[in-house]
Amino acid sequence: MLHEIIIPLLGGVTIGLSALLLMLFKGRIAGISGMFKGLIWEQGYERYWRMMFILGIIVSSLFIKLIFPSQLIAREGFSLVILAVSGLLVGIGTYLSNGCTSGHGVCGTARLSVRSIAATVTFITFGALAVFIVNQVASL
Repeated sequence: MLHEIIIPLLGGVTIGLSALLLMLFKGRIAGISGMFKGLIWEQGYERYWRMMFILGIIVSSLFIKLIFPSQLIAREGFSLVILAVSGLLVGIGTYLSNGCTSGHGVCGTARLSVRSIAATVTFITFGALAVFIVNQVASL
């Protein structure tokens, strides 16, 4: 029971700490969609630090999987076509909103950015709506 409280708390603290450290030492916002975009288009050191940040996300996830294997269980039964279309829609959404949930939700709201707060409210609203629709369709 305690791990159900501690693990999410540690996750949130880790995300906040990584965003804070990136802002302090690089002067950059920890927006993952921007990281990936820069990973593709930037050259030299810009590409390198972005790659290291993303690699850190992957390695830390694998580390948590080793320590707490029951916390990261793969979900099954999803169509690859639906997953691909969903990923494409998320990519379009991050492009249209000039950022993703990490950039707007974690970093932008912490800076009290009105644009980021509006984007985060939009993400949450449409995420809840999507869950509602999927649950309704699944129950048919």
